[in-house]
Amino acid sequence: MTVSADTRPHPDFPADFRGTALRPGDDRYDAARVLYQGRAADEEPALIAQCIDEGDVAAALRYASEQRIPVAVRGGGHGSDGHAMPGGALVLDLSPMKAITVDPRERVVRAQPGVLLGELDAAAQEHGLTVPAGTVSSTGVAGLTLGGGIGHLMRRFGATVDNLLACEMVTVDGRKVRADEAENPELFWALRGGGGNFGVVTTFEYRAHPVGPEVVAGQLIFPFEQAADVLAGLPGVMAAAPRELGLLAAIAPAPALPMLPEEAHGRPVLVLVPVYTGEPATGAEVIAPLVALGRPLADLVTKMPWLQANRMLDAVAPYGKRMNLRGGYLPALSTGAIDALVSSAASSPAHPGGATTINLWCMGGAISEDTSEDAMAFSREGAAWLWEAVGMWDAPEQDAQYARWATDLDALVRPLSLTNGYTNLTEDLGAQWRRGVHGSEAKFRRLRAVKTAWDPYNLLRFNKNIAPEPTP
Repeated sequence: MTVSADTRPHPDFPADFRGTALRPGDDRYDAARVLYQGRAADEEPALIAQCIDEGDVAAALRYASEQRIPVAVRGGGHGSDGHAMPGGALVLDLSPMKAITVDPRERVVRAQPGVLLGELDAAAQEHGLTVPAGTVSSTGVAGLTLGGGIGHLMRRFGATVDNLLACEMVTVDGRKVRADEAENPELFWALRGGGGNFGVVTTFEYRAHPVGPEVVAGQLIFPFEQAADVLAGLPGVMAAAPRELGLLAAIAPAPALPMLPEEAHGRPVLVLVPVYTGEPATGAEVIAPLVALGRPLADLVTKMPWLQANRMLDAVAPYGKRMNLRGGYLPALSTGAIDALVSSAASSPAHPGGATTINLWCMGGAISEDTSEDAMAFSREGAAWLWEAVGMWDAPEQDAQYARWATDLDALVRPLSLTNGYTNLTEDLGAQWRRGVHGSEAKFRRLRAVKTAWDPYNLLRFNKNIAPEPTP
């Protein structure tokens, strides 16, 4: 028998918490704990506190701080680790906080942490603007931003954090603070890439840019046997390409499209996903060198609205699948890296409802050249390509097989990768990895000092955690 939601999870829970608190057995509890990472369904948080405003966030954090209760935070729920809904935890669910404001004159967009990427895109595009962000519309802007934020626009405008102007944050003891270049600048440095380690951000303020409404984008689908040769040609083509051209290369199961041979459906193919945001009339000329790298089975590149282009990948990122994710930076798209990725794609598990995808994101341009490595926590030094290997499946009994595939792939590609990386596009790989993922040892020590100053008891530990310095 289900019971109604109770806004008092504990007798001394703050009376000024105005949102809804959900416990196991409540009517909306199971729906509230669904995340992008389907394996999170194996866990049951003790309480999900759905916050309606920053006052609720402050009230819940004061309570947690006084009781020394660790707190998990849910924004869009898109994190690969499923940290947003740990078993037995107190969860601050920020998904009801969805306000967006756009100042078209100043080209500034403000968004609360429950906003999803598709909602941010739609609001900004009403004014012909966009915030450089991710590529799947169900992604939450909060986690994406705090981890760095990469996407189709990064070569033109940089990472999301390169366009972050300020954060309004609630501290673990319930104080409301602002962080920008002038106010709490060290905290602002850490928030740009350091994840949710330091407090709960309740408003993000972004610089927006004119894009669209139409861009040139789509898919170039090549047979799997051409994958190695096409990939080998990409660095030369992209070195000569304008910043307005973004590129994803993916080895993935072929979609059941009528222009593809039926025997290819569901089998691995190489898909190039160019997104050109320059003058649409010049798009075909800019993308032509990519087409010439092989003999594509299908050329699906065309003019389309930016809003459509930035949700092309929604189809390969369904919500709620069990999944694992590995990723990192490559200093070059070498023959060794290509061979490792292509051979791993050929040996991937095959189950009904399951799929593996290996992605390569081209860096360069603004994300690599316009912001110094030490300007913020987010690291990109030396990165020419970002690789990402994703396994998705349905049944718990298939967990071990997909885990072996991810582990074997990682063993091949990790030695070719840099020690720094992009935290959002991989699961947590352990303490040594966390120590190097933000770049230099000096950056790690700086992050640890900020963590110690703002969350000394590590209440915000359900993340790719930066542990505070030990108390004397």
